Amino acid sequence: MKQDAPRSGLRLAATWCALSWAAGCASPAWAAQSPDAIRAAAEQAVRQHYAMPGNRVVVRTEPLDMRLKLDDCAQPLIATVPDRATPPSHMSVQVQCTQPRHWSVRVPVQLELFRTVLVTSHALQRGDGLSLADVRQEERDITRLGYGYVENLQQVAGRTLSRSLPKDAVLSPGALGGRRMVRAGDHVQLVARLGSIEVRADGVALGSGDNGARLRVRNENSGKIVDAMVSAPGVVTALP
Repeated sequence: MKQDAPRSGLRLAATWCALSWAAGCASPAWAAQSPDAIRAAAEQAVRQHYAMPGNRVVVRTEPLDMRLKLDDCAQPLIATVPDRATPPSHMSVQVQCTQPRHWSVRVPVQLELFRTVLVTSHALQRGDGLSLADVRQEERDITRLGYGYVENLQQVAGRTLSRSLPKDAVLSPGALGGRRMVRAGDHVQLVARLGSIEVRADGVALGSGDNGARLRVRNENSGKIVDAMVSAPGVVTALP
């Protein structure tokens, strides 16, 4: 019996493909890039970017859109961290592939960057002189310190405060005034003014402070203790 030509042709084609698999009759299954690999590449790039002495880096990535379908990359993924002057708590890291086909995706990243900074040990007032007893070292996330921070104990030696700070406040560069013009125990010139009359006397400072700071001074001649304001290095003005 004569076979139907179309059916015979189909069977022949199927047999030929089965025998010639390596020749490409059947296409290999499509492979998708793992979302976990993309997130891992972003996290690793951020860790390396901020891996400096004294830093403790904590990185978390947010889940990617499950509808995202990307070709499996034949090369190592390339992740680019945005270069910013100050480390942000949130950023977007670009992860891309160049082979076999180019694709690029942005990965949302949360960053915590811990460093040891100086924190006030007790409440301090504007004009107070700073000593090592006034601060302590503590680890803080600097991505949340918008006003900056101070981490070197040598930076506070001999400095005064330009504003008041509560206990446990992070010491920022903006909170530091100049070097103390007067230190406790210094011999100072005590100036008293009444109209156009000016009287000067030798005194001993009982406190420390920068220009404009209030402190108490003992008059060396009379022994009387008066309130005064620092007006220049080694000079204080008696307050009425």
